[in-house]
Amino acid sequence: MAIIGTGGQGITNLKELLKHPDVNISAICDVAEFWDNSHLYYRHNGGRGPAKEVIAEHARQNEDRGRHDCAVYVDYRVMLERAQKDIDAVLVAAPNHIHAVAAMAAIRAGKGVYCEKPLTHSIYEARQLARAARETGVATQMGNQGHSTDDIRRAVEWIRDGAIGKVREVHAWVGGPNRPVPSARPAETPPVPDGLSWDLWLGPAKARPFHPAYAPLMFHYWWDFGSGTLGNFGCHTLDTAVWALDLEYPAVVEASSTPLNEETTPVAATYHYVFPGRGDRPPVELFWYDGGLRPPRPACLEPDRELPAAGGSLIVGDEGAILSGMWSGSPRIIPEEKMRRYQPPPPTIPRSRGHHRDWIDACKGGAAASANFGYGARLTEIVLLGVVALRTGNTLHWNGPEMKATNAPEAEPFIRGSFRKGWEI
Repeated sequence: MAIIGTGGQGITNLKELLKHPDVNISAICDVAEFWDNSHLYYRHNGGRGPAKEVIAEHARQNEDRGRHDCAVYVDYRVMLERAQKDIDAVLVAAPNHIHAVAAMAAIRAGKGVYCEKPLTHSIYEARQLARAARETGVATQMGNQGHSTDDIRRAVEWIRDGAIGKVREVHAWVGGPNRPVPSARPAETPPVPDGLSWDLWLGPAKARPFHPAYAPLMFHYWWDFGSGTLGNFGCHTLDTAVWALDLEYPAVVEASSTPLNEETTPVAATYHYVFPGRGDRPPVELFWYDGGLRPPRPACLEPDRELPAAGGSLIVGDEGAILSGMWSGSPRIIPEEKMRRYQPPPPTIPRSRGHHRDWIDACKGGAAASANFGYGARLTEIVLLGVVALRTGNTLHWNGPEMKATNAPEAEPFIRGSFRKGWEI
């Protein structure tokens, strides 16, 4: 295995891969020698140096010093060119705007690919990655880790069993204010830190001077690099509904927010999707809330009970609702009395051996991982359509097969994204 991006999430993934005795870390790649993550929730630093320390410490503790004797790279393109024979699979944990170009390079090299969520920075990129993965047959997995839990499988089985009747509404939210970032690019131009290749960090994005307001984590809240809170959490929190209801192309998407600008994502936003009915399934309205906003209190929620403040999802049917926490965790039918009386069906969805393990097994010829790029691209596209509606400022009428907003040609640049010369996919 090789890892592209050893920042906070990259090292989290590295530690997970090191738990598997049939995985050898043969190469790591990051544009930075060191990322100071001391002020972030990861509680570990990132970059090439800290990644090497994690591997060395693992070797000391497990007496397998030679097994992860990996090469170190700054540019993933050089890594894929030079280390072709030493790499079977690649894990991508770089910032969002790098996901598609790095994952595509690995797919074209015939490698299995695990890529963090959201799978891509634009809808066009998601379509391209899904197509490439399908045509090459490489093993893929998106990093929406909740997708591999027993919790989400139970909730999907309950919904398909009719536990809450026909579903007509979905609500999902992330609590607390969105991370504050300036509404304009910083005027100051501090020096690029030693050991950081800033031009490679920018990759396909337009050139701009380095500033710590962008990296290592705040890229999520700059349009050129991320897609805000919906992009950051949507592939986690909308997962149950998209999987259980087999949601694909919405017909209509609209969004509203606190004041919007061309540089950074808003302080708070709401998004509304309408999915058409199919067969005996009724139309579904899906709502997303962030920045501290939450959905209306459902009538079936007991008076002494509150919606999870941190975030979650509420899937509403004709005969009750299913309330889950973040990452599709701890689902419960509400009201609780209905949960106690419900007799769950026998499991119908194969249980996961673990999000990384499923991908490893797929790379070794096993069954496809359940959050493979075919599914991951579809989930990502739904998430990013909300971003397109918000940035366009229009209600979008979406023609999914043609990948077009039929009433809003101005949405096209947001649908396709942009690439610096030499970074196209």
